[in-house]
Amino acid sequence: MIDNKTYDLIIIGGGPAGITAGIYGARQRLNTLVITKSFGGQVARKAVAIENYPGFEKISGMELIKRFEKHLRRVIARSDGHKIDIERDEVVKLKKLKQGFLVLTKSRQKFQAKAVIIASGADPKPLEVPGEKKFIGRGVSYCVQCDGPLFSNKTVAVLGSGNAGFETAISLSKLVKKIYILEYASEVIADKENQERVKKINKVEIIANAVLKQIKGNQFVNSIIYQDRKTKKNITLYVEGVFVEIGSIPATNFIRDLVGLNKKGEIKINSKTCMTKTAGIFAAGDVSEIKDKQIIIAAGQGAKAALSAYEYLEKFQN
Repeated sequence: MIDNKTYDLIIIGGGPAGITAGIYGARQRLNTLVITKSFGGQVARKAVAIENYPGFEKISGMELIKRFEKHLRRVIARSDGHKIDIERDEVVKLKKLKQGFLVLTKSRQKFQAKAVIIASGADPKPLEVPGEKKFIGRGVSYCVQCDGPLFSNKTVAVLGSGNAGFETAISLSKLVKKIYILEYASEVIADKENQERVKKINKVEIIANAVLKQIKGNQFVNSIIYQDRKTKKNITLYVEGVFVEIGSIPATNFIRDLVGLNKKGEIKINSKTCMTKTAGIFAAGDVSEIKDKQIIIAAGQGAKAALSAYEYLEKFQN
């Protein structure tokens, strides 16, 4: 009889990679546990309109993730003779045992598994400027889907001119009065399609060569100070919100001693199997060193990792 907290496979993360891995783990009839704080990952936080996922000409990130989750739960409902569980929690430590692994969570739960897939994604990169931490939740946001409606008819700044920054501006344009996009470099880096969409929005102003120096306010944000890299002058913009879109940091703090990391902090993997340097631990999605961070690639990696875990477990048990 299988212990209630012992599994063949534990998947850490609820984004496209983690959900797909869960579906494939279930299809291989593995006793599987998916541990995630919430479903969605960066897709739910950032993707405003997805137009490159096959089968959907246009769909929001939130809606796509809802469909992913619905698919996973349907697989769980159909499971027969094996268990597929979901635990809403945060993993704080992964330990190697003589046989298998021990997973510790923030709520002090303990789970064991013979194999683990790390699909924990990436967390927003902070600005590290004065005032940022002080005003988190009081004007500073890292999630347009979560906080956008709070800034209705207000003036806001978006830090970062990549696709995430431009998509954030596009989403906010339906709500706010004015948007400044600040970019450190001399040119924006978003895809041409996103640049064309932003050009059509008359309430967006792009400021290049800008270095954010400070976020100011009283109870809430009321202004930011940036330096023009060419003139070296400090300039004040009066804004009531700051959306940070300058990249992300792989979520690997709980696993660093068991996997190899590259210079970006991403988990090194075998490209054929998604296995890390520790046998039985696999990684998939944005937390891994895969070059292109795309939803469809993360989902494909989740499938590959689950199939590789199944092959590993077959050898493990024989």
